[in-house]
Amino acid sequence: MATLCRPAIAVPEHVITREQTLSLARELHAGHPQLELALRLIANTGVQTRHLVQPIEDTLRHPGLTRRNALYEAEAKARVPEAVHRALEHAQLTPEDIDMIVYVSCTGFMMPSLTAWLINTLGFRPQTRQLPIAQLGCAAGGAAINRAHDFCTAYPRANVLIVSCEFCSLCYQPTDLLVGNLLSNGLFGDAIAAAVVRGQGGTGVQLHHNGSHLVPRTEEWISYAVRETGFHFLLDKRVPGTMADLAPALRDMAALRGWDISDLGFYIIHAGGPRILDDLSTHLGLPPTMFRYSRATLTERGNIASAVIFDALERLFQDGGADHAASGVIAGFGPGITAEITLGAWDATGTSDPSAVQALAQAPV
Repeated sequence: MATLCRPAIAVPEHVITREQTLSLARELHAGHPQLELALRLIANTGVQTRHLVQPIEDTLRHPGLTRRNALYEAEAKARVPEAVHRALEHAQLTPEDIDMIVYVSCTGFMMPSLTAWLINTLGFRPQTRQLPIAQLGCAAGGAAINRAHDFCTAYPRANVLIVSCEFCSLCYQPTDLLVGNLLSNGLFGDAIAAAVVRGQGGTGVQLHHNGSHLVPRTEEWISYAVRETGFHFLLDKRVPGTMADLAPALRDMAALRGWDISDLGFYIIHAGGPRILDDLSTHLGLPPTMFRYSRATLTERGNIASAVIFDALERLFQDGGADHAASGVIAGFGPGITAEITLGAWDATGTSDPSAVQALAQAPV
């Protein structure tokens, strides 16, 4: 049975605080008729710090799509390899052991994908399969885990490397002045994550079941408008309320394994914003502390798109992990509105025989 091993997280060295963000918003948008509302929304995100791939003075400039995308490619090539090497070390594997690379990003474009460059540069075999995912936004981290799980189910001895590279700051558009855009300017951050799904062996989350759920007729609620200046992020004010639709989907998926979604050992949830976590806590009848890793990611990194769930999972590892065989859920939410959901159990032993973990995971936590 496939196991999601410990992720490696890398964040850029340039940091902006909430106070700096609010000060910049006051300075840049002094005459905005809804400035006070935007400031209040930014302050309520809970984001204290974010990491940016450029200094803030460069981030606020718009040199054009060509130069921005060139910067995306250069920074990805400079920063991704170190995270990849650490993720492989966590999984006790080498590049030659990897059978597929899943690369997720919604903040820049490359063709061929960065997967080709990684294979040519870092010693992966030419036969390594490539799966780039570019249009699932924040849900792509969950989709990457699920597609890796599917691959390892089809090829039980295979190993899959997942790479998430999100430079959200490169999508800043100084002419977008809707309140939702001003909010996003104070919410999103930059980060890289890498993790390995091992078909056999490895410690971490033993993957049992995965699935997707799309909330009907919400495809315009989170989207990109592609214009001459690049990607323009569109965010509908109804997005925070979508947990009323997605919480039942989580509950139904857990029930397929005979689990109670409100009685699991760990929860790794995409931290799109504080209301997402607050509403999910209410709908699932969970104490807020069950989402502490996701909240820590939001506070210290902001919304780092598809990398959120890997950052939150790394915090669980840092905390010593869950109890052996404790059942849990990983869920990423994004455009669609789409949920990518993974059910699994904590395996602290790296056993090649999953029967003991499976049996224990059926019991209430």
